[in-house]
Amino acid sequence: MFDPTLVTQVSWRPRAFLYEGFLSEKECDHLINMAKDKLHKSLVTNNESGKAMLSKARTCSGMFFTKTQDEIISEIESRVATWTFLPRENDEPIQVLCYKHDQQYESHFDYFNDKFNQKIGGNRMATVLMYLSNVEKGGETVFPKSESWHLIFTVKPKKGDALLFFSLHLNATTDTRSLHRSCPVIEGEKWSATKWIHVGDLDKAYENQYRKDCDDEHENCSRWTKAGECEKNSLYMIGKGDMKGNCMKSCNVC
Repeated sequence: MFDPTLVTQVSWRPRAFLYEGFLSEKECDHLINMAKDKLHKSLVTNNESGKAMLSKARTCSGMFFTKTQDEIISEIESRVATWTFLPRENDEPIQVLCYKHDQQYESHFDYFNDKFNQKIGGNRMATVLMYLSNVEKGGETVFPKSESWHLIFTVKPKKGDALLFFSLHLNATTDTRSLHRSCPVIEGEKWSATKWIHVGDLDKAYENQYRKDCDDEHENCSRWTKAGECEKNSLYMIGKGDMKGNCMKSCNVC
């Protein structure tokens, strides 16, 4: 349930708001339990090519859910849309991140500088950063160029709290004061969940790209389809999630 009385504006540039108790303890634990066995090394986006790559600037591990993956995730996504006043079709799937001792994410922007990623739903305009755990020491989110009531706008992770900040100005130009970092964890672990929201309809952009890439990867796809392999061997034929199938065109899934 969304309660606007729990929201405090904490910065003017970037525009940033803190929601105390945005997630329940049950929701935090659910996301962690769902993610902990699926973590892999986190990547960053290359500003020139737009491709994901490993970087020493980001040393945490993470994973993505699919949108509306289960009832709890769907409810969280709905609450994010209510809070931000931004449509659900504009957001990316939730990403869960885990920072262990000394792991961090150095100063970066959430908006894209490359043209490739901006073609898919436009640029990222807002971020909802949800804290899934308390951290004994370290792990703060810091905005070194912010204009706020404090010299440097800093948020200490608190289980259940969520931070909403905008990476673009109201005229859709990039806000360089949205530069931020995740400080190294000194004691304990830091778990967080991120929801990035784009200017445009991301779902439709992905669907169009999906249809564009739709094809058969094997010459026997048509024969296999007639033999019922789309149902018998759906993982290979159709794929699942981010895994592309080998006979999607013949199986009529795109």
